[in-house]
Amino acid sequence: MRILHFADAHIDIDTRGRHDPESGLPARVLDFLKALDTIVDTAIRERVDLVLFAGDAYKDRTPAPTTPREWGKRIIRLSQAGIPTLLLVGNHDLSPAAGRAHTLQEYDTLQVPHVVVAARPALLGPEQLGGLPLQIICLPWISRSGLMGSLEISGASSEQIFSEIEARLTVLLNGWMEQADPNLPLILTAHASVQGALYGAERSVMLGHDLVLPGSMVRNPRLSYTALGHIHKAQDLNEGLQPPVIYPGSIERVDFGEAGDDKFFVIAHLEAGQPTRVDWRKLQGRRFIDRRVEITSGELFMAQALAALPPADELQDAIFRLVVEYERNWEPMLDEAALRAACSAAFDFHLIRRPHLESRIRIPGDQTISSLTPEDLLNIYWGSIRTDGEAAKTLNQLAGEIIRSVNHVSSSN
Repeated sequence: MRILHFADAHIDIDTRGRHDPESGLPARVLDFLKALDTIVDTAIRERVDLVLFAGDAYKDRTPAPTTPREWGKRIIRLSQAGIPTLLLVGNHDLSPAAGRAHTLQEYDTLQVPHVVVAARPALLGPEQLGGLPLQIICLPWISRSGLMGSLEISGASSEQIFSEIEARLTVLLNGWMEQADPNLPLILTAHASVQGALYGAERSVMLGHDLVLPGSMVRNPRLSYTALGHIHKAQDLNEGLQPPVIYPGSIERVDFGEAGDDKFFVIAHLEAGQPTRVDWRKLQGRRFIDRRVEITSGELFMAQALAALPPADELQDAIFRLVVEYERNWEPMLDEAALRAACSAAFDFHLIRRPHLESRIRIPGDQTISSLTPEDLLNIYWGSIRTDGEAAKTLNQLAGEIIRSVNHVSSSN
């Protein structure tokens, strides 16, 4: 059997730049839809046995109506071609409110032919997969808050909660593996983080808010293939061994943290008595170019800035970011209009100004360092580097998680 595996479509995550006059959609959304078309066209042309989407169709749980319409056009093509398609629910597909519908609900509600939606942990067999001689263990996104309620856990630390969830998942998966038919291939698909995975710069995972699956769970030798979603960087967490443990990554570059990352979908070849073979299919997305220049002379300011630009043919239709670092008193020398004119061939141009600032952290005169809490000290530091309020709040939350986890380890020792 041939399984086409892709994940993290996020087709409306980026709406920058111009709009297409014919469809009215942002041109960047069309980039994501072009990648999705390549995937669907391949599935139909090569008559794969199953399309497995490992979660996150949109940017968030409330996409504009036009976006589900465009996603739906592609899924219906698979349905009309008679290709079984499994849609796993990811964290961006779920509402944080209990009982509310997820963004893929319509395919289940309308019982779209050949389309199966996995919104809860389950073991699917041939009867649910259109008669395919295959079994799939489905682990959609598992939210901490939802499981705290269902497991009646309260007042526990993140570490305790995730430890309890991991223990229960292990029992559940082991039970399904024992129940599964040993004569049929068994796939695990999960929208989750896995221990040892490499994150790209675009991290949708926040420390202390993400369940991390142990590597032993996804590398179980009983499995023929592990199809993952959630992390945008393409990788095999069991390279050269069986089963392949694959994050195909996002289908398009999301931000400059992914500028150097190639984008893929995967076709996994399952054959009885043979190792699973993985065929990586590269997607041709829009190029991101990231450059940085440090200006060393006020007189040569613009000459040095312009020299840092790529050639016009390289800039053509690319998303380009130029970070310019300079002495603060040279600010009047920066001619933004000239830079934008020189980058007119680019699809989108981002100019980031980085004047050098001399800032010293000052403790209030009536206080000493020992009298201040770690949060107080952090707030003083954020102010010194001009971090905005929302960013400082998020950073303080992350720091609080670290401090609490260190204190917990210290107290247990």
